[in-house]
Parts: sequence; structure tokens; C-alpha cells
Amino acid sequence: MSALAHIAEAQRSVLAAEDLSMFGRDPWWLVVIKAVFCFAFLMITVLFSIVWERKVVAWMQLRIGPNRHGPWGMLQSLADGIKLMLKEDVIVKRADKVVYVLAPIVAAIPAFMAIAVIPFGPAGNEVSIFGHRTTMQLTDLPIAMLYILAVASVGIYGIVLAGWSSGSTYPLLGGLRSCAQMISYEIAMGAAFASVFLYSGSMSTSAIVEAQADRWFIILLPVSFIIYVVTMVGETNRAPFDMPESEGDLVGGFNTEYSSIKFAMFMLAEYVNMVTVSAVSATLFLGGWRAPYPISTFWEGANHGWWPMLWFVIKVQLLLFFFIWLRGTLPRVRYDQLMKLGWKVLIPVSVVWLMLVATVRALRNENYDFQQIVLYVGGAVVAVLLLSFVADIFRDKREKEAAPVEDEAPFDPMAGGYPVPPKPGQTLPPVPRRRSRQERQLVGTAETTNGEEADGA
Repeated sequence: MSALAHIAEAQRSVLAAEDLSMFGRDPWWLVVIKAVFCFAFLMITVLFSIVWERKVVAWMQLRIGPNRHGPWGMLQSLADGIKLMLKEDVIVKRADKVVYVLAPIVAAIPAFMAIAVIPFGPAGNEVSIFGHRTTMQLTDLPIAMLYILAVASVGIYGIVLAGWSSGSTYPLLGGLRSCAQMISYEIAMGAAFASVFLYSGSMSTSAIVEAQADRWFIILLPVSFIIYVVTMVGETNRAPFDMPESEGDLVGGFNTEYSSIKFAMFMLAEYVNMVTVSAVSATLFLGGWRAPYPISTFWEGANHGWWPMLWFVIKVQLLLFFFIWLRGTLPRVRYDQLMKLGWKVLIPVSVVWLMLVATVRALRNENYDFQQIVLYVGGAVVAVLLLSFVADIFRDKREKEAAPVEDEAPFDPMAGGYPVPPKPGQTLPPVPRRRSRQERQLVGTAETTNGEEADGA
């Protein structure tokens, strides 16, 4: 075996080995303190996010927003929580009571579990808690990202079971929508994760952050970042992808029949999931706890001590603001548009991008220079674009040949007894125009005059 092959093999072995020896050494009381901190961090961030969302949306829509509870309305979310806990708890008669009660718990508990493997700081003994040096992370795993994916998938069961156990049509439709949405968007999310695994050589969250010491993955993998941002909005059922609880056509979706604390747990799970996916996005693509570029160049201590926690919280809050910005800006999409985006856009793009990333990594492991890599990857992209262009030409030709003849009878939307929208190529019958108010008044006056004349005759 040549010397270059030995070097490449050594690089691969180094990338594949995670140093997790710093984890699992804490005493039990320190583990409890870290677990309580993770829980408190999520709860405080949720309380702040609710107020911030109402304030930001009010600012966008030129309204005042909450300003009564606490200074500047900062205790509004706490007041909302107390109000929900004091409201009457109702269980509908047709509900499967055991599943109906367990569904909010199944939705809420997994939302808190993913934060356990998120690093708030370096993996070394950077900080001291009551005289004990420890890492700024509860724990880490060699497959930490797979753990996050598994926990996020379990949380969807709470929504699906809530819709099924309510014994009502609209909650059932909302639960089924959430299930289909999760399947559609988690595939693209997994492909975006795989690109990060290829570049970092690990599934450990602390190792992924360490791999971004020189350059954040948002620069190296911009397509993966965009795909993950779209999928994380779909995973959390937030606007404009909040189809499982679309009040325009499903009243309230899966939580229509819930009230009091059980309803509050669904809302808590939604906002905790927002914080979790924002933390995952910051960890995978934004350098995690690392200081931004200008600060890290002239301040050596920015990535040591307690300072990394500040940079991490700022990144999470910026991503939460992005969630709020979307909700205040974009209207809700149709369900067919949601499915089309997931299956026809995100999944193909994520798979093709993953193949390109894998090709680049393989070429770099074989010690090809940068110009050759660009040539090979550019040729592959051009070939794919040409194939898609030819396929579109033939598809348009087939669609034109299969287009309906204009002489056919118009589409009847009430043929089955229920109004349905027309399919592509079908035309609605002409709608008769209503008479103007003046014409109707003239017709009514003429009928009255004729009736009077008839009575007089």
C-alpha cells in the first residue's frame, strides 16, 4: 500500500473515532443539576418565546401586543399558563379515555429529551460547578444525532394518538395530516443530517461542533442547511406548514377536543420542539457554542469558560425569531402544496446533494486536487440538469397530447352531492351573473304594479 493510501486511511480512522471519555464521570448530584438546568432552560426559553412571538407579530402588524402582565407584558405567557391550568378539564364521551389522556404526555415528554445531547460548551473541563470540573453538556453518544431523530419521531405519535382517540372527524384528519407530514419531511431531514455526518466523520454532537473549528458547515453545506430549515418548520407543525391544526378547515385539528392542562401540554410540546430544532440547527450548521467569526479572531477566550453558552443562546434566539418571522409573513399553504414540496422538491434535492457531498468527500480522501473535484462535480451537475430538461420536454409533450378536448361537457362540481374542485384540464360551467340591484327593483316594481292593476280590474 502506498504512503498516500496510508495517510488517507489514518485520516478516516481519526475522523471515525470520537473522544467521549469526558462524559459519564460526573457524580450523581451533578447529573441531577445538569438535567434540571436543561429542563429550566427549555421552560424559560418557551416562556420568553411566547411573549416574544406575540410582541414581534404585533410589531409587524402595527399592534400593541401584550402590555398588562408584568413589565412590558413579559409575564403574559405565565398568565396564559395559569389560565389554562385553571380552566375546566373536559373529556368527550366518544373518546378512548386512556389514549386520550396519554396523548399529550406522549407528545410533551420526548420534546424535552433531545436537549440532553446538545452541547452548550466545549467537551473539556472548561467550567467548575461547586468545585467539580465538568463539561457543558449533560451527555453525549456516538450516535447522538440518531437519538435526536428517534426522539423527534416518537413525539409525532402523541399528535396521531390525540387525533384518533378524540372520537371526532376533524381531530382524526389533523392526526393523519401530521403523520403524512412527518414521513414526508423526515426523509429530507435525514439526508441533510447525512451530509453533516460525511463532513464531520461522526454522529456525536460534540464532535460535530469540534469539526467546525475552522469553518462552519453553513458555508460548506449551504443546501443541507436550507433543506433542514424547511424541514424543521414542517416537523414542528408551524406556519406556514401548520396543516395538522389548520383552523381554516379543521377547526383546531388534532387538539380540537382538548382543554385545560392537556391542551397546554400540546402547546408546550410545540414550543419546546421549536427550541430543540433551533438548538440542533445551531449545533450542526452554525458552529454550536463557537463564537462568531469576527469575535473569535481577536478574542482568544471567547470559546472558553462560560462564554460559549452566550453564543449558543444567541444563535438559538435568532432561529426562534426566524420561526416568528415566517408566521407573521407567509400565509398557510394548501395541503397538496405541502406534500408536493416534500416529495417532489426536498427529497430529490436532498438525495442529489448527498450524492455530490459523498463524491467530494471520496475524491478528497483519494487526494484529488480542488480543480479536479470541481470538474467532476460540475460535470455531474450539468449531466443531471440536461437529463431533467429532456425529461421535462417529453413530459410537456405527453401532457399536451393528453389534454381534454374543448368540446367535451364542462365539469360538474356537484355531481357526487358534494362540491369538489376541478382537476387539471377540467373547466367549470359558466356561472350565471346575478342581476344588479336596480334591475331587481325594476322587476319587483313591475310585478307589484301588474298585481295592483289585476286586483283593480
